[in-house]
Amino acid sequence: MTTYIFSDEALMMLTNAYLISVVLLIAASGIGLAVIETIEKTGER
Repeated sequence: MTTYIFSDEALMMLTNAYLISVVLLIAASGIGLAVIETIEKTGER
C-alpha cells in the first residue's frame, strides 16, 4: 500500500516548514542578541 502526497499538499508542507524556520531563526537571533547585550552590560560594571 503506497500513499501519495499531492503536489499542493507538498507545497503547503514546504511553505509551512519554511515559515516556521524563519520565525524560529528570528526568535533565536533575538534571544542571542539579548544574551550578548546582557553579557556586555555585566562586563562594564
